[in-house]
Amino acid sequence: MPNALPLEDTFGDIVKKAMRGTGSASAQLARATGIPAEQIEQWLKDEGAATDEQARAIATVLALDGGKLADSAAQRWHPPPIERPGVRRHSQDPQPSNGYVFFLEQGRRAALVDPAGIPENLLRMLREGDYHLQYVLITHKHADHCDATSDVAKAFPQAQIVMHSLDVHAIGPLAKNALPLRDGETLPFGNDAAIRMLHTPGHTDGSSSFLFRGSLFSGDTLFAGSVGGAYGDNSTYRDILNSVRGKFFTLPDDTVVMPGHGPPSTIALEKQHNPFF
Repeated sequence: MPNALPLEDTFGDIVKKAMRGTGSASAQLARATGIPAEQIEQWLKDEGAATDEQARAIATVLALDGGKLADSAAQRWHPPPIERPGVRRHSQDPQPSNGYVFFLEQGRRAALVDPAGIPENLLRMLREGDYHLQYVLITHKHADHCDATSDVAKAFPQAQIVMHSLDVHAIGPLAKNALPLRDGETLPFGNDAAIRMLHTPGHTDGSSSFLFRGSLFSGDTLFAGSVGGAYGDNSTYRDILNSVRGKFFTLPDDTVVMPGHGPPSTIALEKQHNPFF
């Protein structure tokens, strides 16, 4: 699983998410930092680059880490190549998201994370891998993570769909057969292993992540060097940050983060380089 993917978020994306999350406007940020609002607006469009001093000033106002944000502005960090045995990432064209299959017994027991994209491509990949799906795990309700669920369910009727009850309406009639796993509950997988679901609200109310043998499938809650935007009906930007701090950053540092967009990372790397923490 080569790690050639660019980071999901630019410096401008990070600042934009933090501004939205804290309710800050460009004019307010300009008054607090002395940086012209026009220049801030350019950065939000990924035009030009902030200096280290400017990035640190912005970080102070938006409660971000100044050094990490400066590194983002200067594009000084990208996670190294990371691979996990028994995990396969696939792109989900035309959706911009990552999908994953993780498996045991050479694929005789497998779980699919976030079925999305062109169904024929997804089903071809599953057939070519000779995967025997036991679970279809859906991290959240957005179409770029679940719009191929119906086709996968038809092709693999024995596979159990797992999705949080707050988001499960997104898969339509299939919702009635989905397993509404709760925070911290586990699914048996293999003879001596289990998949643990973590409810990580904020991006959506039902956003969930799945942990299996040191791999964390984080959906759109945590990216390499960033977090997802807060689009929950009731959950908030603060909930995203609390989800990462309270549920992800308590995991072992060598846990590999497999995000819904962008390259994989690790918990240790996110503690060291993510400007939101």
